[in-house]
Amino acid sequence: MGLSTTHLIIFLVIIIVIFGTKKLRNIGSDLGGAVKGFKDGMKDGGADKPADASAPPAQQVGSSTSAAKETIDVEAKTKS
Repeated sequence: MGLSTTHLIIFLVIIIVIFGTKKLRNIGSDLGGAVKGFKDGMKDGGADKPADASAPPAQQVGSSTSAAKETIDVEAKTKS
């Protein structure tokens, strides 16, 4: 059971009525920007670059008491 052209047209009309053209345009531009950013990220930071051997290894955070002493407690401000 496939979708015919008339079914697709009716489906698109219902989607446009529900969401509106402005929201669909915003969704399309957001999706296009995300795809472009993903492609740029794959091109620039691809897996073909070798890892930097001179960089120090990442440190794991343990459950020590010194980590608890270094915790900074902040208060979040709300937008008004």
